[in-house]
Amino acid sequence: MKSKSASLPYLVWMVIFIIVPTALVFVFAFTDKSGRFTLQNLQGVGQYSNVFLRSIWLGALATVISLVLGYPLAYIISKARASRQNVLIMLVMLPMWMNFLLRTYAWMTLLEDSGIINHVLNLLGLPSVHMINTQGAVVLGMVYNYIPYMILPLYSVLTKIDRSVVEAAQDLGADSRKVFLRVTFPMSMPGVISGVTMVFVPAVSTFIISKMLGGGSNLLIGDLIDMQFLGSAYNPNLGSAISLVLMVLILICMGIMNQFDENGATEGGVMV
Repeated sequence: MKSKSASLPYLVWMVIFIIVPTALVFVFAFTDKSGRFTLQNLQGVGQYSNVFLRSIWLGALATVISLVLGYPLAYIISKARASRQNVLIMLVMLPMWMNFLLRTYAWMTLLEDSGIINHVLNLLGLPSVHMINTQGAVVLGMVYNYIPYMILPLYSVLTKIDRSVVEAAQDLGADSRKVFLRVTFPMSMPGVISGVTMVFVPAVSTFIISKMLGGGSNLLIGDLIDMQFLGSAYNPNLGSAISLVLMVLILICMGIMNQFDENGATEGGVMV
């Protein structure tokens, strides 16, 4: 009884802020403006297939870059002394203490045609580079804002790997490359899966980064939803249908990632 009463506030919170909004999305997605049932909203989502593909592509690219950059950093932090680990983790989390919008504005100042980076290039006698309002700028903003969500779960898993397992692989004749590929990396797969999920989900649905760094020319799913609910193309029914399709895509991606995690849970042994 005590456990049930303790969970009651969370259940109330979940009903009000998760179940009810999700139910409203379903209702709006399958009804028209007069409240009658229709599939026209879902059919209308097809016209934005190029936006979905662009969002998935840029989100996946940002996720891969975050993994490539975040894994070595998480590994280095996990091997540092305990006192130094705390400092390094604080440095990773430090940008997250700043407002998300301000961080994105800072990148606009850096990437503008007359921004700081081009100013430095001109001082060095190099030509200016157009960086703002491009897909590269959008991906850069995604990586910068979401890479901490990749590093933290990786660090958490890497610090828990039993050192004796690595030493056993070395005793059996495995070199550093084999130890990493056949022991360390497989055993860190839960962290990889968590990091990939935590970066890909917000990256594929972002809208403020693409709006500020993409200049509106690189429309993503989040921008479409924002336009349908708050923009000039006000159509909450179509916006709900787009949101519903996005939720299904994210659930499919998470299901695939969880499948890899389940397979990886049984792997990670010493294979020399």
